Amino acid sequence: MTRTNLFISAALCFCTVAANAQVKEDFVPSPNNQYGKDYPMVNSERCVRVKVYAPEAKSVKLDISAVKYDLVKDAEGYWIGESAPQDEGFHYYQLNIDGADVPDPSSLYYYGASRWGSGVDVPAADQDFYALKNVPQGQIREIYYWSEVNKTMRHCFVYTPAEYDQNPEKRYPVLYLQHGGGENEYGWPQQGRTAQIMDNLIAEGKAVPFIIVMDNGTWTMPRPAGPAPSGKGPIRLPENWAEGFASTLINDIIPMVDSRFRTIADKEHRAMAGLSMGGMQTRAITLAHPGVFSSMGMFSGGTISMEDIKSHPKFAKEMKLVFFSFGSRELDAHMFGFGSGIEPGQEAKDLVAAGMNAHYYVSEGTAHEWQSWRRSLYQFAQLLFK
Repeated sequence: MTRTNLFISAALCFCTVAANAQVKEDFVPSPNNQYGKDYPMVNSERCVRVKVYAPEAKSVKLDISAVKYDLVKDAEGYWIGESAPQDEGFHYYQLNIDGADVPDPSSLYYYGASRWGSGVDVPAADQDFYALKNVPQGQIREIYYWSEVNKTMRHCFVYTPAEYDQNPEKRYPVLYLQHGGGENEYGWPQQGRTAQIMDNLIAEGKAVPFIIVMDNGTWTMPRPAGPAPSGKGPIRLPENWAEGFASTLINDIIPMVDSRFRTIADKEHRAMAGLSMGGMQTRAITLAHPGVFSSMGMFSGGTISMEDIKSHPKFAKEMKLVFFSFGSRELDAHMFGFGSGIEPGQEAKDLVAAGMNAHYYVSEGTAHEWQSWRRSLYQFAQLLFK
């Protein structure tokens, strides 16, 4: 799901083995490494260094943020090299060995770009908010359930706050939190650091305890009956494109969660949010079903416009909180144009002027990537259910 930040590349130092004298040699192992592995590494300039044993290979490249960097083989058959500096936060990457794209055998694996592959976290100045700390720890519970809508078993993750098992009589609000395109229900628990963000917020008294449900909302564009599209012009989503997941969510997921967990099972204590595609699903579903949720959040997934309010009067009446956010590099690249063409900050001001509780957040220095979405969850969670 991470998009390339090519427009900043020229402003960044270029790190390669050939220019090794320019690389600051303060690399440390990534927290995303498999146990006992030193690579990948990241230095203070945010360059990512990888090392892989492939003695018979003719060419090995590091592929990160859609840029490929040539590695150099040493006398022992190890290939090593670095990337240019990356944005702070999590990045998917892979290795290209003699033309084949493969995961790095030293990295933990994450699902993104529609495949299981490697990931690396570049240290961030604000990473304390998602750090693992000695605070009361919630749980990420793995749930399998039957979907009557889809006639199959499904799978999701559910975060419960640390106090959940200590307060057996207490009931909790619920946030339904969706991943982006090419990702699945593993995204928010793993890449998103949901449990760490919530545990820290609750421990600091900045968020009320609530349950978070992270399910699989994967959706793909149907194949056209005629010739393939030319690729020119904006992509138009089919009408009611999100109704398949909406039906699963409303008829299967929400009733299952309300039956298995101590929820406050009403609209006032139910919210939906998502990143990118998940934000677009959130927008479509909450506009079409305003009686189900009282709060909604879109992270790099569009906005709510005044035209939406005029055409969906029940949404304006029922929705108690509207939140949308973007990375600042997305705004620089004008990636927010989901039809309205209006700057998102102005749309938020228009909603406030119309009497809605609307909030707008910009993640500085990040693009369409997990650091934008971690920060967005951090901000959104502090507004929920208060």
